[in-house]
Amino acid sequence: MAGIEHITVDADEAGMRLDRWFKIHYPGLGFGQLQKLLRSGQVRLDGGRVKTDTRVEPGQVVRVPPIDIDLKAAKSGPIAGRELKHSGDAELLSRMLLHEDDKVIVLNKPAGLAVQGGSGVNRHIDKMLEAWTSQKGEKPRLVHRIDRDTSGVLVVARTRGAAQKLTAAFRERDTKKTYWSLVKGVPRKHEDRISTWLVKEQTPDGDRMRIAKHGEEGADHAVSYYRVLETAAQRLAWLEMEPYTGRTHQLRVHALHMGHPIIGDPKYFIDDPNWDFPGGIQKRLHLHARHIDIPHPNGGRLRVTAPLPPHMVQSWNLLGFDTDRVGEDD
Repeated sequence: MAGIEHITVDADEAGMRLDRWFKIHYPGLGFGQLQKLLRSGQVRLDGGRVKTDTRVEPGQVVRVPPIDIDLKAAKSGPIAGRELKHSGDAELLSRMLLHEDDKVIVLNKPAGLAVQGGSGVNRHIDKMLEAWTSQKGEKPRLVHRIDRDTSGVLVVARTRGAAQKLTAAFRERDTKKTYWSLVKGVPRKHEDRISTWLVKEQTPDGDRMRIAKHGEEGADHAVSYYRVLETAAQRLAWLEMEPYTGRTHQLRVHALHMGHPIIGDPKYFIDDPNWDFPGGIQKRLHLHARHIDIPHPNGGRLRVTAPLPPHMVQSWNLLGFDTDRVGEDD
């Protein structure tokens, strides 16, 4: 057994219940055992007696009596078998890595890989992140989502405190997300704002979003911006798109709404007998989360750009589009 410990509460643990704090630091300590230690006054917070539902604050000191070292397994290294079980996930995540620091991870998510679980989804980012659980037992947290068929920038918080700040930044729209897409035809206006109401409807092929009437039950307001970066005759256009709001399938529905659906979109690209799908271009969704500008939890701003996925690189090469010519701040 170790001796008495005095552990200072981290900034990322602000507002955490004491029983949750113990679950992270001493994962093997049962709830009943903890209650017994609290009732007898062996566990103290800043020298005073506490209960399991007491919320801790940064800088406070938790007095921890001698506890069997086995109960601290997660503090001294990975839980037995975790490294082996998750080694494939850790390797795949490492290949996606665009940015990493003590608070934030940014991944370049491949097209076709889901962010979270659902019907028929066996492998997804949220589950894979277990491979990067910290020595304190803290798994990185998702703070936003992108569609399964969309590739590109995905921001993940390393800690609870970072997750709260990043989630707030997305909620308060203090982020700038830039997407690249390839659409059918060329919009008449080369730069515009799209404002509609969207509502989810059930179809035989699963949930689908559609344009709704103002005030329709369940509808959400959605605003997007776009500009044309380059065109291939009048057949295809490379758009830079920016969702101001963050509704499900927002950019995909807005592209369809203006008459220029995204190439390869399995839900919203409706076959037109008068339009031939271009040869050499894969029938996969050509929508990529290219760039993000977001406040960093430590201060300042984090700006990250994700390279195009292979199927879009192939299309850009075929059409002669030059990504080096387009700066993120043009």
